[in-house]
Amino acid sequence: MNVDDDILAVARGRLQAEAEAVRALIDTIDGTLVTAASMILSATGKLFIGGSGTSGTVARRMAHILSVTGTPSLPFSPMDGLHGASGAITADDLVLLISNGGASDEVVQLARIARGRGARVIALTRSHDTPLARLADHSVAVAVQPSADIGGIVATGITIAQSAWGDALAEVLMRGRGYTWAEFMTTHPAGAVGRLEDLPADPSRLTVPPFEKVAR
Repeated sequence: MNVDDDILAVARGRLQAEAEAVRALIDTIDGTLVTAASMILSATGKLFIGGSGTSGTVARRMAHILSVTGTPSLPFSPMDGLHGASGAITADDLVLLISNGGASDEVVQLARIARGRGARVIALTRSHDTPLARLADHSVAVAVQPSADIGGIVATGITIAQSAWGDALAEVLMRGRGYTWAEFMTTHPAGAVGRLEDLPADPSRLTVPPFEKVAR
């Protein structure tokens, strides 16, 4: 094995570990996604998506993908929320907060503020027993093996799994809304996509059950 082989072995091992993290998600995704979709489709206000650090990067990507597929969403900084931006949150809104450990102070504090303002909170964390998950109206658990992250520390595989969960949610919501490719094109006129002339068939509709609001 030469030097190049050593380098490629490391690179391929990293890709393999992260691919396995997404593959494992297929078997663990459950009804909590359905409830999240129901809450989002039933909401009459805005959908804010936030997180700190790498989770913030996931939040910005997720907000974009959801907006592209017919669910208007806004990325939101928890730290900015603690410096007054949380005034944008109203009782009609939903706040989806992403935190692997579910214990980042600014994220937990924002969840408290959002709920105090009457908004509902969805937590996306590694388990249903994190501080954020316990505080939220609804929690979703997405976890990966330590090997999925570089050194078991750098949030690499977990962010890919969280993003993949968001992509699954986006397609469910798109189909639940009956969002068409013609509608998609009205907001995406630029780039190679905007020049497409032959669009695929519209996704088949999905019936997403209505969210039954439970008194807090």
